[in-house]
Amino acid sequence: MTERWTPQSWRAKPAKHIPSDYPDAGAVTRVEDELRRMPPLVFAGEARRLKGLLGNVADGKAFLLQGGDCAESFKEFSADNIRDTFRLILQMAVVLTFAGGKPVVKVGRIAGQFAKPRSEPIETIDGVTLPSYRGDNINGMDFDGGRTPDPERLLKAYGQSSSTLNLLRAFAGGGYADLYNIHRWTLGFVADSPQGARYRELAEKISESLTFMAAIGVTPDTHPEMHRVEFFTSHEALLLGYEEAMTRVDSTSGDWYDTSAHMLWIGERTRQLDGAHVHFLKGVKNPIGLKCGPTMEANDLMRLIDVLNPANEPGRLTLIGRFGADKVADRLPRLMAATKKSGRSVVWSIDPMHGNTLKAATGYKTRPFDRILAEVKGFVEVAGAEGVHPGGVHLEMTGQNVTECLGGARAVSEGDLADRYHTHCDPRLNGEQALELAFLVAEKLRALRTEDLRAAS
Repeated sequence: MTERWTPQSWRAKPAKHIPSDYPDAGAVTRVEDELRRMPPLVFAGEARRLKGLLGNVADGKAFLLQGGDCAESFKEFSADNIRDTFRLILQMAVVLTFAGGKPVVKVGRIAGQFAKPRSEPIETIDGVTLPSYRGDNINGMDFDGGRTPDPERLLKAYGQSSSTLNLLRAFAGGGYADLYNIHRWTLGFVADSPQGARYRELAEKISESLTFMAAIGVTPDTHPEMHRVEFFTSHEALLLGYEEAMTRVDSTSGDWYDTSAHMLWIGERTRQLDGAHVHFLKGVKNPIGLKCGPTMEANDLMRLIDVLNPANEPGRLTLIGRFGADKVADRLPRLMAATKKSGRSVVWSIDPMHGNTLKAATGYKTRPFDRILAEVKGFVEVAGAEGVHPGGVHLEMTGQNVTECLGGARAVSEGDLADRYHTHCDPRLNGEQALELAFLVAEKLRALRTEDLRAAS
């Protein structure tokens, strides 16, 4: 007999990385009940729209750009930070669109990306042991009494997510996303970057294209869609009590949708086939992601796809590789080959951040830009060899001028990390590094596009 799914049925499954040490279980229940009464953050129709766009990515007709904070925080919440991350994603998308000749689907790690799984439940400093920091919607980062999990933080996270979404909707539809503005911002980056000459040719070609469009009457005045963009939100579905509370029946289709975000993903540490996270996400109709790390075997992946996308719906499932620059060429081909051979309709994307983390001699956790770029290049090359569309990139980044990842055009060194190391969790690409990565990936996509055109002729 087929097991009946409900938003609550995950509670009968083993659940990893969900805090069980709240001092007052009754307070958790009260907060979850309050969240059930809150308005949805996103709507089912928007999630269906994203699924359709991701279906185009699965068919090789578009590219996915997914990026944002490692973990959002209450302390760094501001309109400027939201604006700068949104602007950065738009700039990257224009560069990738022009180079790849395909539309870019823009999805932020934003408006809900708070909780993070931790390797250890506790942390000891100078003989004092406290719970590990697990994200601002669970506990505080300061090494003090604020490390005790507090369910009221879920309500604050909901409020911040709602405010963030309001601002993103205004930016996306209110003229801030005007294509000409975006390109002017990017020209400023090219002019200021130490490697700007390398990117100038592509930037000038975009300028020429915009000039031609204006000459034939294609302007924001005649085509209002040039004033606005479609922008979607995503986060890791880690705290299933919160996700359950935000899951509602869509009045149009009668299906369950998780209204906390347009897209949710399952992390590398919570992708157990019989686990609570896989069980929960198989029942909601949102597009979903699945992180695939170096320990993933092809048979395991096929079983997970059978559970998460049994109808083989285009756009339903995005597979997000996270291997490390030294493992992508060895571990990715067999997974891509398995999905290709079995005819699975999936989006293949790459997260080049998590497999390339190291500790600097200064004690800071960091990620070398060269390794990040190498994993993306490896992903594109493997996809080409396997006849699979390299569908997207998944980045931890910020529009702020932080110094958390090594290298890039300005050659951030280990000694520089202390200058502006602001992350609450893992190191992020700063705005310049992220846009530089977009230009370098664009070079790879242009080469791939040229090869495709030659093959077609």
